[in-house]
Amino acid sequence: MRSCRVFLVAGWLLGAVLWMILPQTALAQGWGSVEGRVTEAGGDVLPGITIVVDGTNFGTASDEAGQYRMRIPAGRYALRFTAIGYQAFVDSVVVQRDAVTTLDVKLRPATLELDEVTVEESAVAPEAGVQQIEPEQVRNMPSPFKGFQALKVLPGVSSNNELSNQYSVRGGGFNENLIFLNGFEIYMPFRPRQGEQEGLGLFNPELAQRITLYTGGFPARYGGKLSSTLDIQYRRPDEEPLNGSAYVSLLDAGATAGASALDGRLGWLFGVRKAQARRFFSTQELKGNYQPDYLDIQGLLAYELAPGHEVEVMGIYADHTFRLDPRGRKTFFGVVSTDPNQASALQSVWISYDDRSGERDGYTTGFAGARLKTRLAPNLRAEHDVSFFKTEESERFNLIGQTVIYDVDPGSDPDSQEGMFPRGSAQQEEFADNFVGVTTWTGKGRYLLSLRRHAAEAGWYVRQLSFEDRIQESSAVQGRSPDGDIVRLIANSLEDAVSFDERQAGFYAQDALALLPDPDRFVLTAGLRTDYFSFNDEWTVSPRLSARYLANERLTLTGAWGLYYQAPTYRELRGAPEPGTSIIGALNRDLKSQRAMQFVAGGELFMPRRRLYLRAEAYWKELDNLISYTLENVRVEYSGENDAEGRVYGLDLQARGELVPGLESWINYSFMVAREELLPEYRTAQNEGIVPRPTDQRHTFALFVQDYIPTDPTWKLHMRALFGSGLPYTPPVPGDRVGNLVIQEPGDRFSARYPEFRRIDFGVTKYITVMEQGLNNPLRLELTAELLNVFDMTNTVAYSWIPDAQGVWQRIPTRLTPRTINVRLRATF
Repeated sequence: MRSCRVFLVAGWLLGAVLWMILPQTALAQGWGSVEGRVTEAGGDVLPGITIVVDGTNFGTASDEAGQYRMRIPAGRYALRFTAIGYQAFVDSVVVQRDAVTTLDVKLRPATLELDEVTVEESAVAPEAGVQQIEPEQVRNMPSPFKGFQALKVLPGVSSNNELSNQYSVRGGGFNENLIFLNGFEIYMPFRPRQGEQEGLGLFNPELAQRITLYTGGFPARYGGKLSSTLDIQYRRPDEEPLNGSAYVSLLDAGATAGASALDGRLGWLFGVRKAQARRFFSTQELKGNYQPDYLDIQGLLAYELAPGHEVEVMGIYADHTFRLDPRGRKTFFGVVSTDPNQASALQSVWISYDDRSGERDGYTTGFAGARLKTRLAPNLRAEHDVSFFKTEESERFNLIGQTVIYDVDPGSDPDSQEGMFPRGSAQQEEFADNFVGVTTWTGKGRYLLSLRRHAAEAGWYVRQLSFEDRIQESSAVQGRSPDGDIVRLIANSLEDAVSFDERQAGFYAQDALALLPDPDRFVLTAGLRTDYFSFNDEWTVSPRLSARYLANERLTLTGAWGLYYQAPTYRELRGAPEPGTSIIGALNRDLKSQRAMQFVAGGELFMPRRRLYLRAEAYWKELDNLISYTLENVRVEYSGENDAEGRVYGLDLQARGELVPGLESWINYSFMVAREELLPEYRTAQNEGIVPRPTDQRHTFALFVQDYIPTDPTWKLHMRALFGSGLPYTPPVPGDRVGNLVIQEPGDRFSARYPEFRRIDFGVTKYITVMEQGLNNPLRLELTAELLNVFDMTNTVAYSWIPDAQGVWQRIPTRLTPRTINVRLRATF
């Protein structure tokens, strides 16, 4: 096993090295070179001139002698030469395969009039903890569904489940992330049990214009969560004719359209998505009749009432239904030894479900928001909005399965029962009829003032929340006693209902101040936020501070500090009611907001000769008033008590650049430690001491590569690779014996770990221009083939426990999807 891990790590390192040298080796096939000398009109050489392919970030810089050389795929290009104090110059060049093309350039000094400033085109200076990903990259990234799953390739983000939209940021829980669409807050499902239930998610990348993720140190305008903020801005059609796209694949289909009217005063955008991924879900070990049906409709309307006054309306309707009629499951697990001196320990579990078994889960979400934008003065504007969000989540299943555990001869046929020796059997029964309804009404205001050296901002919000919860679930195991009598053990039984209303309110103010004569050189942002939650009658105060310093043209330093609070919303409030305890009785009105003090420090180094960005960021979080929780698959179960304190620290590293013009690639590595300790009054023999948090994933690695075939740039290639070390879980230990069944009891808290998560997805796309002039824009087709989980890697997301003939519970892995092929056709017009 150790040799396998060494081989795996070596493989990832080799991939990283290949990525770094790719431009000079593999990509050199079909490439040529362009070189030359950059001088002033008078003949003096110009070092440090930026040379890029126009419209991309692919390029180089001139050296001390004004010389430059750039390898580039064969073809015709426009090269752009820029520097502060000189007029930008663009010239075309034709690059031949395996040949050198010479292009010498003379730049003229720029003539600046009074108060005019020329800024070199470059990447936006990074803030502490801020990551961005382009909507086109999200659409091109090979993955089962397009949307939240693309975040997994960003530094500090982890998720060991390709079926789920949930994600963890720098050791935070799934419930610790803010999500905004066009400034309106939306929510993930409140109580999913498995990824298949979640559907498409509410983020439609076909509509997006900008995607920003704050992984830590986010400013005072964002509050209410501990870990991150995802800010997604949809595009607003502005003076453009009708345009859109449509796509269909083996997993999903969708269409978008947008346009402006009334001389640009009216803009509208509309998108619809539909997914019925039966074939994809049926690749799992649990076989049956899968009937997922996911529908998502979104629209945006913006209208300029008068100059400086605009109203914006946004709506979402999503209906995600998951149905399953299970037939059976065959899972093989254990060790197959190739050493003749070491015996194999291969086992299998076969589960057969009767005709009464079935599952139906549903998530129906509605959202509506309206915003009024007003420019009160040239440097002062205001925004006021009101929004409504409602989600109804239902979970109904009745699963009755006969389970048999076998010892397996490794040389036997896995599709037959030859060489399989029964070790024990039992009947498992699981039932649930659960419902969660959450409704929110939110009103808020935002005010922005721009002065000579200040960018000030203030805002407020009020929110009404309504919760409705019905729980009715039970599980049982049936076996036989030593005398042959049937023994039925009730493992869990809960039944109750509750509804209640609460209120939230808050205010914030912040100011970004330029401290040096160059306004972009050193920017300090200070802010203060206060929030109130009626459930526990608690006020919190959150000071925030961040800074960005441009040390020179190549190096940017960033830092942030702040206090962050997360008020206990319904997941934390309800906790996990014990059998015989009502939900309302489990609600703890003395619960305090969880708190994190965060420190973030980092830097980004730009290498102009290779147009490569190297970024490193370290962070430290001190956590208190924690509400401890457990994680199984994607179901989060909170304790309902402020029973722990902890800390999280880590380091995120990234190298980012364009291997070919216009296509950005990157590689990330993250190291992270997340620890917690229960307070003395909550300690037992099983949870004492400092233990891992449920998200303690020590090492994560992500690689996203974009390329095209040098001889034919209309063929583009995309690859995503993910690796994450195993997450912790709490293994059960034997308790009392009832008949021939041994009761499970929790063992040492988070003392075991799941296997590593490993996955590589690959896609190839052919771009075809059908008509240069269609309805209003060129009509283009994109034909994509994706191979998901290329190497058919086995990943485990959870364990179930089944008793053998001796009544001892055996660990059975719940595995994710194997290798799958998807084909997609997309048209833009």
